[in-house]
Amino acid sequence: QVQLVESGGGLVQPGGSLRLSCAASGSIFSINAMGWYRQAPGKQRELVAIITSGESTNYSDSVKGRFTISRDNAKNTVYLQMNSLKPEDTAVYYCNAHGVVYMGYRVGDFWGQGTQVTVSS
Repeated sequence: QVQLVESGGGLVQPGGSLRLSCAASGSIFSINAMGWYRQAPGKQRELVAIITSGESTNYSDSVKGRFTISRDNAKNTVYLQMNSLKPEDTAVYYCNAHGVVYMGYRVGDFWGQGTQVTVSS
């Protein structure tokens, strides 16, 4: 199987920065795209940023210019650098791995357990 483990969440003041990490482990051959989603209380889960194996990126309009997604293909790890954080960024952030080829021939999508990000003074 494949596991995604996130780290780096926490409490930060408005205007501050945090860096999230997500490492995928298991019998992984390749990962097509990795991304970050978030879900605030009472709201649907939404895409924050996504990066392909070729390092093409896409961001939601609400985080463009403030967040940067990157990945280390050799480590099957994706990062989210979050700068100029706002209270409205408060949410549980989930890592996603899309199009994972694992155990030689299986293909699937996987989610991390989520990490809380709270932006408050």
